[in-house]
Amino acid sequence: MTRRAEIDVRPITEADFPDWNRALNTGFLMPPAVAESQLAARRELFVPGRSLGAFDGERCVATFRSFDQEVTAVGGALVPADAVSNVTVTATHRRRGLLTRMMAQDLAAAKERGDVVATLIAAEYPIYGRFGFGPATTLTEWTVDVPRAGLDPRRPVPADGGRIDLVDGEDVRKLGPGLHERVRRSQPGAVSRPELWWRTRTGVVSTYGAPWTEPFYAVYRAADGEVEGMVSYRADDHWGDAKQPMETATVDWLLAATPAAERALWHYLCSIDWITTVKSGWRSPDDLLPHLLPDPRAARIVTQADWLWVRILDVVRALEARTYEGRGSLVLEVVDRGGLAGGRWRLEAGPAGASCAPTTESAHLVLDVGELGALWLGDESAVRLAALGRVREERAGAARVVDALLRTSRRPWCPDVF
Repeated sequence: MTRRAEIDVRPITEADFPDWNRALNTGFLMPPAVAESQLAARRELFVPGRSLGAFDGERCVATFRSFDQEVTAVGGALVPADAVSNVTVTATHRRRGLLTRMMAQDLAAAKERGDVVATLIAAEYPIYGRFGFGPATTLTEWTVDVPRAGLDPRRPVPADGGRIDLVDGEDVRKLGPGLHERVRRSQPGAVSRPELWWRTRTGVVSTYGAPWTEPFYAVYRAADGEVEGMVSYRADDHWGDAKQPMETATVDWLLAATPAAERALWHYLCSIDWITTVKSGWRSPDDLLPHLLPDPRAARIVTQADWLWVRILDVVRALEARTYEGRGSLVLEVVDRGGLAGGRWRLEAGPAGASCAPTTESAHLVLDVGELGALWLGDESAVRLAALGRVREERAGAARVVDALLRTSRRPWCPDVF
C-alpha cells in the first residue's frame, strides 16, 4: 500500500485531464472510458488551479473541482461562493485522508480569494459535516395522481389572459437565462448558472455521454407577452391492459417568476391528453404545487431530503449580506476546526440592515460553523438544533432569538444540482 505522504495532491494540468476524468468516472461508478466529445465538453469547465487530483505514481486516484458561483442570500443579495463538485476517491484509496487534503487546499484558497461561503450538493450525508458544511436547504418531490386532482380537463388555458406555448431548445437557450436571473434573485438558496448549463440541458453538448432524447419545452407568457415561466418535461409510453393510456409526465426542471406562471404550468402538465401521473422533479419543500390542485392530496411526497450544503468562510460578510424581518442582537461563538471562520461575534440586526463584528463579550449561543451554515438561509431552527444538542445556549432563550432573526417566511430552495 502506498503511504499517504507518497500520494501527490495537486492542481491538475492539461496533460492530466484524460486520466483525471477517467478517475472521475470510476469514482461515480460510470464506465471509465471517456469519449473525446465528453472531454471536449468538460474542458469548458476546467479552470487552472481549481481542479485537484491525487496521484499515486502516474495514476489519478481522487478528484476534486471547484468553481465560482453566486448564492442568493435572504433578501436577494448575490453572495460569492466556492462551489465544490466532482469529488471522488477511488475505492482502492479510501481512508487515506485524500479528500481532507484536497478540501483543505480548496477552502484555504477560497478564503484567500474572498469567497463568503462554500457550497456543495452532498451525495452522502455523513461526509461533509466534518469540513464545516451544514445542510441549508431541503428538496421535495411529488407524484400527482391527475384524475384525482380535481382539475377541469376542458379548461387547460390560463384564465388570466396568459398563454402556454411549446418551444424548442434554441428558444430555451434564448429565453431561459433571462428568466432564471429573475427567479434566482428572489429565491434564497438559488445559485448562478453558467452558459454551459443551458447547452447541456438542451442537448448541444454532453458532459457525461448519456444518449440525448429531446424533452418537451413549454413557456408561460403573461397577458403582455412577457415570459414568466418555463418547464422541461418528458413522457413515457405506458398503456393499461384495457388499452387505456396511463402515461407519466416527468419534469426535468420548472422555473416560474410569478405564482400565476407556476399555476399555469402545473395545470398545463396535468391537462395533457394521456397523462395520468405527473412527477414534479425536485422542488422546494413548501412549493405551491399541492395547493394549486383542488384536491391537494392528489400530490403525494415521494422524496424529501437535504440538498444544498453551505460552509461559512466569512461570518461577518455572510450575516451582513442577508436581511432580517425582526430586530434583535446577540453574541455568537462560532467553533471552526478548520480554522477559517471561528471566533466570537456580535450581531445587531433589523429590517434596516445588520452589523456583525468581533467581540470579547460573553457568548449567548455556541455553535459549530456547520450549524451556522445550516441556519444562514433561514430554513433550520436553532431551537431544534439546541434540542438535538448541536448548539449550546449560554444565555436562556438565545436560540429563540436566533430563530426570530434568521428564519424566513418562505423556505430557501436551490433548483440546481452541480
